[in-house]
Amino acid sequence: MSKVLEIKDLNFHYGEIHALKGISLDVNENEIVTLIGANGAGKTTTLRAISGLIGHITSGEIRFMGERIDGIKPHKIASLGLSQCLEGRHIFTNLTVRENLNMGAYLRKGPDVKNDMDYVYSLFPRLLERESQRAGTLSGGEQQMLAVGRALMQKPSLIMMDEPSLGLAPIIIQGIFEIIKKINNDGMPVLLVEQNSNAALKVADRGYVIETGEIVLTDTAEKLRNNEEVKNSYLGAGH
Repeated sequence: MSKVLEIKDLNFHYGEIHALKGISLDVNENEIVTLIGANGAGKTTTLRAISGLIGHITSGEIRFMGERIDGIKPHKIASLGLSQCLEGRHIFTNLTVRENLNMGAYLRKGPDVKNDMDYVYSLFPRLLERESQRAGTLSGGEQQMLAVGRALMQKPSLIMMDEPSLGLAPIIIQGIFEIIKKINNDGMPVLLVEQNSNAALKVADRGYVIETGEIVLTDTAEKLRNNEEVKNSYLGAGH
């Protein structure tokens, strides 16, 4: 199984703060890999380092589809086929649903764009119902659907999702994770950062646990779910 994303000994500093301390992780073809940890552990910083949104890393290597991407500008990384759903959704609130989806395909041309739009609407029928509606008037769950759909319109080789369940009702969260599993079954590798560790580990193949900028544990998702330390620290009572 070939690696879509490979990170080796990644270090990053915010000024004097050593935010990422020798992070190593990888995502293979057709996998869902989750990165779990407490608030402030370095989950989002890791994703932003991969997509080039925090500037130059201190040291280490990031390879995507075999090509080294650390030090490359974010728009160039996106053009290589790496897509990120940012925490907080960051949709274009004054544009319609359809216009937001078209923004996801701004690097692309040709008939495939329509096919991918149809695919997104098949995943999220609610978006088709709302396609002429301004995105800012959508519910939180609908906005999250739109953020995922916009990322898919990029036709990426890997999609990274940062806290897709944040602020959503439990029934909506369940639907979002079902969609994550569906797009993965359709061939899309996913790197998932998620505060809801139990839900993330239920859909993931493998997981990494990060604490204060360091990977402290990695295993199959099933073994992590059954690990007593992980249960006590991240999964809560009853899991």
